[in-house]
Amino acid sequence: MAEAMAVATGFPEARPAINPWIIAMTVTLATFMEVLDSSIANVALPHMAGTMGASPEESTWVITSYLVSSAIVLPMSGWLSNVIGRKRFYMICVAIFTASSLLCGFATSLPMMIVFRIVQGAGGGGLGPTEQAILADTFSAKRRGMAFAMYGMAVVVAPAIGPTLGGWITDNYNWHWIFFINVPIGILSLILTRRVVHDPVYLKNLKRSTKRVDYVGMGLIVVGVGFLQFVLDKGQEKDWLSSQMILVSLVIAIVALAALIINEFLHEDPIIDLRLLKNRNFATAVIFSFVLGMVLNGSTILLPQFLQNSLGYPMPNLSKFTRVHLPLLILECS
Repeated sequence: MAEAMAVATGFPEARPAINPWIIAMTVTLATFMEVLDSSIANVALPHMAGTMGASPEESTWVITSYLVSSAIVLPMSGWLSNVIGRKRFYMICVAIFTASSLLCGFATSLPMMIVFRIVQGAGGGGLGPTEQAILADTFSAKRRGMAFAMYGMAVVVAPAIGPTLGGWITDNYNWHWIFFINVPIGILSLILTRRVVHDPVYLKNLKRSTKRVDYVGMGLIVVGVGFLQFVLDKGQEKDWLSSQMILVSLVIAIVALAALIINEFLHEDPIIDLRLLKNRNFATAVIFSFVLGMVLNGSTILLPQFLQNSLGYPMPNLSKFTRVHLPLLILECS
């Protein structure tokens, strides 16, 4: 993709001035932090609920709010990178994620935590696509596979150790520290990114061009993805379509997402370029990424809650379970 865009714009492929593996390690650091945070809070939900005076069902909004916000920002990341610059957008996302992690650690009530997690998800949602674009432009086509292999290891390992680390921190300290540990990592990532990551020439010229903002696409993403995530997360709790709230939310999600598809095909500068799916290799990669996300989220988000709430595992036993068995289960599935 990077090579094609470089040729189309008349510029040679980007050649970083420093060792590309340093750039890869820099962006992988933020990847590890963001993916780890998506699973580390799961085992601490009962402790958060007790501290904030919330029920176990209400505490799941800590997870839901993050996922909804991340899912909304993620498809916009490529477009936003082109508009404001990839490096600038990436550093903004890391800064938002780090600052909101600090605020989550200081939260004293459930509404405060949900607001801060929404902000955190907005920052985290833009990291993954931007990091992959940086890697694609940093490495040549022959070496790109090795770079993405290292990136993939961070994506798989982080959710595997997240429940273990979250349980250990909650056992030995308190749940606030599962958010505070992101702060030094985020600061280090910002410092390294500022020094070693640079936008390629073709992207700088693309950023200068006048773009028509796809406001309709933005709104439809927010409505469609937000309501769909609500349906998937709260459907079981509300008995699916027997609940009027779930039924209305599902209808809104379907209508908004259908309108989004039509709008993106008709817009001159769509916020999501669906025409890329005509590329068979790209479409296949998207499908497998979808399946991988189902496996990782299904095992790292649902299992800890099932063991704690349904089977009555105390935190120490749950930490032992996640430390010994859960990583093996995830590695077998992936």
